Amino acid sequence: MSAKIKVAGVSYLNTKPLLYGIERSPVMNDMELLLDYPANLARDLQEGKIDMALMPVAAMPGIPGAHIVSDYGIAADGHVASVCIFSMVPMEEIETVYLDYQSRTSVRLAQLLFEKHWKKEVVFKPATENYIEYINGTTAGVIIGDRALKQLTNFEYVYDLAGGWKEYTGLPFVFAAWIANKPLPADFLAAFNAANAEGLKHIDTVVAETPFPYYDLKQYYTSDIHYLLDEEKKKGLERFLHLIQQ
Repeated sequence: MSAKIKVAGVSYLNTKPLLYGIERSPVMNDMELLLDYPANLARDLQEGKIDMALMPVAAMPGIPGAHIVSDYGIAADGHVASVCIFSMVPMEEIETVYLDYQSRTSVRLAQLLFEKHWKKEVVFKPATENYIEYINGTTAGVIIGDRALKQLTNFEYVYDLAGGWKEYTGLPFVFAAWIANKPLPADFLAAFNAANAEGLKHIDTVVAETPFPYYDLKQYYTSDIHYLLDEEKKKGLERFLHLIQQ
């Protein structure tokens, strides 16, 4: 018996439709599914602890042989809701920005937008565990994932990073994709891709099984998040990777 393929995902709300399909598919017989923060997945793939991960695309250039292995991922075409800069003052008054430690892509996107789109110099600080408590005055913070959805009504100003990217480039933004750094069996990848697609047919079930009073998950899954990585998404991804490697 060949060893199971180690596949790592993220335990955020945004992956639930994909995981719904994967966890109910026969493809699970050939794989071991692990869940972690996005930032840790890139490290684990680089170190060979896993074979494939739904990981932040900003980490791809640092992983030899990294390539996308599925038609599905986490993207947005404009507003995404769960990756934002939160502030009590408008953009022109922000002086310091805490960077969420959970995702490299969101951090690089924030830095890029401050430099090229908003054309504003700020001091970036790595976020501590409880940094949201310190977002006040001229100090803002990047918050991502479920925590961001919970904070949407708690701050005077919310700057959506996928929205900022769309304003700057006119393109969609890809936050994460299923990425491997080695060849994997074609039949496994085909079955895995089909399992992702199947999960997206059950969004109503996922919403019903996921109580979340802070935000409308049906809107999140069907409007804010775009799961299919079509040609426009790939153009946005190429543009982002080009910009962060300059």
